[in-house]
Amino acid sequence: QPVNADAFVDFRVLGKGGFGEVCACQRRATGKMYANKRLNKKRLKKRKGYEAALVEKRILARVHSRFIVSLACAFQTKTDLCLVMTIMNGGDLRYHIYNVDEENPGFAEPRAVFYTAQILLGLEHLHQHRIVYR
Repeated sequence: QPVNADAFVDFRVLGKGGFGEVCACQRRATGKMYANKRLNKKRLKKRKGYEAALVEKRILARVHSRFIVSLACAFQTKTDLCLVMTIMNGGDLRYHIYNVDEENPGFAEPRAVFYTAQILLGLEHLHQHRIVYR
């Protein structure tokens, strides 16, 4: 079933990158929350990023792991390519390292081991599918 921007309601910006931004969004029909990565077409063209965007879409569509976001759907608007992905609660690792306790950045070794294990499990899943990414 075709999906377009009207199927989602955007909320706040979760992050920004070189080609666009990621917003929390909600599917109107189901109420389910997602992350919408909007890649600006002009920036992609100017920086020759179309191929990388298509590779990212293919990889996200193939990957199904608890430790890696997966693609729910993709569509385009006049200005953006949109990758709608599962949303991971908790923010990014950088936030937890620097902002949770600003006077004492970082965290204890058991927590570092826990996060490292999650990252390795995600990488292992990619490698099992013969994917080397970033």
